Amino acid sequence: MSPVLEAILGSRSAAQALLFLQAYGEGHASRIAKTYDVPLMAIQRQLGRLEREGVLVSRMVGNARVFEFNMRNPTVRNLREFLDAELDLLPEEELKRYYRQRQRPRRGGKRM
Repeated sequence: MSPVLEAILGSRSAAQALLFLQAYGEGHASRIAKTYDVPLMAIQRQLGRLEREGVLVSRMVGNARVFEFNMRNPTVRNLREFLDAELDLLPEEELKRYYRQRQRPRRGGKRM
């Protein structure tokens, strides 16, 4: 991840959360924290701040609060284009490690 991106977004955890949401469309704090192996509280703090500022919206799915981009905010559209460009610049190894993980379990009985 680019140090410039961290500087622009204010912190490494904010950059991680936004890149994760850009890559996967939505996510909950514990999944994001587990992906990057960072403290859950740091991710929760950033998600809460971004939601209060109108960048993200959330909804409850069972006991988990799932976050996604607030597409009603016109600035968010520009932010997503910027994040897409940043994802395109990442090395292939980093893309595979963080941004191309399986999000659902494999169908039962399916051969490997």
